[in-house]
Amino acid sequence: MSRRAWGLLSLLTMLIAGCGSKAPYEGKSVAQLERMLRDSNATVQAQGAMGLAELGPQARSAVPALIHTLESSDTLVRRESAKALGKIGPDAQEAVSALVNACKDTEWTVRREAAIALGAVGTDDAQAVAALERLRKDPDSLVRKAAQASLQKLNPDAAAKAIPGRH
Repeated sequence: MSRRAWGLLSLLTMLIAGCGSKAPYEGKSVAQLERMLRDSNATVQAQGAMGLAELGPQARSAVPALIHTLESSDTLVRRESAKALGKIGPDAQEAVSALVNACKDTEWTVRREAAIALGAVGTDDAQAVAALERLRKDPDSLVRKAAQASLQKLNPDAAAKAIPGRH
């Protein structure tokens, strides 16, 4: 099964499991969602991260827990943690180093979300910019596009100059 198919299958499974009822993370506080991140079940952890992403900047106190879950052995947990950090935005500055590390993940979905998150956090960290530059050469086109978009947000002039054919 291809990487994209696997990612879509895992997302579809989660969506089907929740049909007919509200998502397990809906209506929960930041503290409750953080507790979900510490659950031993990876699905519960991923759902906690999804809930924190829904809260966006309101979930800023969960940044340390999300940094920790970026190191999970579960791809979905890592991906959703990176996504949540991006949704928190500039208040997730302390996660930049962890997101830079996530840009080296073996799974393209995690690399993509880490790239998107770095752009949303809005860092001027040299390591973050270097990681995004490397991702512009990623084998996956969606990762490359995410890296380019984030570089454009962080430094529009430099990103435009680096694109062949653009002035």
